[in-house]
Amino acid sequence: MIDSKIRIDRYAQGDEQGIVEMIVPIQREEFGINISAKEQPDLMAIQTFYQTGAGDFWVARCEDGVIGSIGLKDIGNGEAALRKMFVAAPWRGRKYGVARQLLECLLEAAQRRGLQRIYLGTTANFLAAHRFYEKHGFELVEKNALPASFPLMAVDTRFYVLRCQR
Repeated sequence: MIDSKIRIDRYAQGDEQGIVEMIVPIQREEFGINISAKEQPDLMAIQTFYQTGAGDFWVARCEDGVIGSIGLKDIGNGEAALRKMFVAAPWRGRKYGVARQLLECLLEAAQRRGLQRIYLGTTANFLAAHRFYEKHGFELVEKNALPASFPLMAVDTRFYVLRCQR
């Protein structure tokens, strides 16, 4: 039986292995992206990559271990990039609300930290992700509208922005 006692915590040193073991199989098996943990150095340097400036990183966990993640990368000028949002397949959907909880945590932190805009990139075929982001106020933007400091990923072809409320 799946334990529904889900917690959202700030990343802490020692979480790396659980994060990698959740993210890489999703990228490779579900999304068909031929990538390894070694090709994502941010996953082994979360503190120095994400937890600087207005940035941060959170994990969703339960008795099963790490079941979700979300990162906020400070890119300067009151702007940030939403990165590494993943939820393990058994924990997706409204029943558990893991993605919603992760995003709410990130948005509350962004508000407290005075961010003005949050950008994200995704691929064209992740229709459920598009609906999720749009439902939560993200608007589609053209690639050329992204700030120069936005960390572009080669696989991303669809981009969104959320203008934070003041």
